[in-house]
Amino acid sequence: MDTDAFLIEREFTAIFDRHYRNIYAYVARRLGPDLAEDVASETFLIAFDRRHSYDPARGDARPWLYGIASNLVARHVRAESRRYRAMARAGAHELGGLEHDDAVAGRLDAAAVRGKLAKALARLPEPVRAVLLLVAWAGLNQQEAAVALGIPAGTARSRLHRARQEMRQALGADIEVDE
Repeated sequence: MDTDAFLIEREFTAIFDRHYRNIYAYVARRLGPDLAEDVASETFLIAFDRRHSYDPARGDARPWLYGIASNLVARHVRAESRRYRAMARAGAHELGGLEHDDAVAGRLDAAAVRGKLAKALARLPEPVRAVLLLVAWAGLNQQEAAVALGIPAGTARSRLHRARQEMRQALGADIEVDE
């Protein structure tokens, strides 16, 4: 019996082993690698402290853990916004050393899109950005993102819709974003 709910009560280290890498990766994408280890570790410290209040009926601990991580990320939102602005400014300046014309053209296109996305992400209010990044980077569905953030499913759905509209607008008509 190794469901998350069972492991949270009986063997928390297994929860850490099972989910740390994904929580770390999500936080690293949100805040950068400098803060990721501290925030991911703090996520599990908080989860461990609160393990007795975890509702075993939830089953999967991912939304719970991502919710804790998202709350910690929100504390660092200014640093995240600065990072997106820096990425947007960097744009196509990160090309160095490529020799093949097609590779250069591909990197130029990717850098231009990344800059546009970074600007759009920086403009999004944190609650909207949090839903989008939980779905896009953490692989949660809308319902799981809602649970992670402690918001109604309809609110998560509307925030995700708003975020997707902003991304489409930022990218222009050249690129299609999947719903």
